[in-house]
Amino acid sequence: MPNDPAPGVTVSIVRTGRAREFPLPAYATPASAGVDLRAAEERVLQPGERALVPTGIRIALPAGYEAQVRPRSGLALKHGIVLPNSPGTIDADYRGEIQVILQNLGDAPFSVRPGDRIAQMIVAPVCRVGWLEADALDETERGPGGFGSTGT
Repeated sequence: MPNDPAPGVTVSIVRTGRAREFPLPAYATPASAGVDLRAAEERVLQPGERALVPTGIRIALPAGYEAQVRPRSGLALKHGIVLPNSPGTIDADYRGEIQVILQNLGDAPFSVRPGDRIAQMIVAPVCRVGWLEADALDETERGPGGFGSTGT
């Protein structure tokens, strides 16, 4: 499926090596939040193994944006393939190749072939924080409760 005709932000992209053979990262459906990232090299991940898998693409995000690399749910469910640092952040000033850390939590070797969809990437605006140091914070109903304190 082609990308939306009116993107929210334009991002320059360079494809190298095998990535030139594959389509540009695209949204799978009109309502998809992320675009698919494809492997540019072959890898076999043994159970428990991690590997850095190149995508063959480099991007230039505009200032004020980031890209998040996230796992594909089907790979996690069917094969135990996860991204241990998910979501991985690509900063607006990074110009290197996007690479994806894959880990095989399954019980069988998993083969990654060039062109396989291995992750998804979401481009989003970044809100910069200005800190205001205080002696105390306002009270809320929840208070300091966390880690399941609001129920199951």
